[in-house]
Amino acid sequence: MDFLKLSGKPVVVFGVANKKSVAWHIGKTLEQHGAKVIYVVRSEARKESTAKLLGDRPVYVCDVEFEEQIESVRDQIVADHPEPIAGLVHSIAFAAYDESGIKPFHETGKQQLLRTFDISCFSLIAVCNAFKVQLAHDASVVTISISTTTMASENYGFMAPVKAALDSSLAFLAKSFSKFSEIRFNAVAPGLLKTSASAGIPGYVDAYLFAETVIPRGKAIQTQEAADAACFLLSPRSSGINAQRIVIDAGMAINYFDNEIIAKQMKLD
Repeated sequence: MDFLKLSGKPVVVFGVANKKSVAWHIGKTLEQHGAKVIYVVRSEARKESTAKLLGDRPVYVCDVEFEEQIESVRDQIVADHPEPIAGLVHSIAFAAYDESGIKPFHETGKQQLLRTFDISCFSLIAVCNAFKVQLAHDASVVTISISTTTMASENYGFMAPVKAALDSSLAFLAKSFSKFSEIRFNAVAPGLLKTSASAGIPGYVDAYLFAETVIPRGKAIQTQEAADAACFLLSPRSSGINAQRIVIDAGMAINYFDNEIIAKQMKLD
């Protein structure tokens, strides 16, 4: 049964880095439902490092920091896969932390912030604009955000405001694309995940373990759970959802004032 109604349809997935990537989990789940997944990785080196993982699947290279590469990869994909693209996944994030590590937010450098915004947020706009003609009339675009952009976690730094801009761009993309299509733009916003990228954030492991104590079920979010939500948003089954962010946190946001958690903290103090 083709529940997702994506069987045989092309979906372009940007952002696979390794087997822990959200993009990889999305891609393999789409494949299980019969979609024709086209992968885009950041560099030739990344293509080589993921060769064993991706096997003989179609894989293209594009560093979204360079708009000419976005146009080039579009042309390559269109030449090889001329049918309308049913879905597009933007699973790209990069924080330009400098060698001195995480600083107080007010010390964020201008170039740091602008480069982070360019790669992590503007790239969504640029990719969608480049692919607008190739996307099916009712295609779905999904990006990967975070569960909250207003909790001031010091170790996440200036990445949260950039993700907030990414979330905001969904509404504006949905509005502007509505002038000529029914293309939808949504975000999956998971809580803390165990990925290779997150492992590089100072203090992340402790935050991840703390999240497990706050989540009502006592278990952190699994990457597959975020991927499953993304696949739903990519499918016609979610046709009524547009310009939204779907939070995947297993209820963490409702449980900060759990009696047991408060009691433990008060004893520590």
